[in-house]
Amino acid sequence: MNKAVSASPSLRNKKDLIDDFVDTVSMKGTVDDQWREFIDHRRDEELQTIIREEGLKLQPTERFMDEAFRDGLLQTSGTAITTILPPVSRFISQGGHGEKKQQVIDKLSRFFGRFRGLGENQD
Repeated sequence: MNKAVSASPSLRNKKDLIDDFVDTVSMKGTVDDQWREFIDHRRDEELQTIIREEGLKLQPTERFMDEAFRDGLLQTSGTAITTILPPVSRFISQGGHGEKKQQVIDKLSRFFGRFRGLGENQD
């Protein structure tokens, strides 16, 4: 299984999720249900970490990411991304709005790529 995951570019960033799931899977219940529950939990846990670390607005960020997974596309242009950002001055030379926005986009893009196509809500 490790060879198959390592050989697949679309699965490499998901390898630790797959390994962790294999370590926790139980003979009770169906594997599909356990997988969905595991992915839903990890997705929520990792998104909450990003929200905390970046000081993002909780409900708008959750909606933003739900829409991204539903649509299959992370919308990084337009006003949608700015609605989740914490207030940051647009006029300071370092660490201002543009830098914060790009930092958040980078983190959410990695998160989106990691969980896209996994679980029942992302199909």
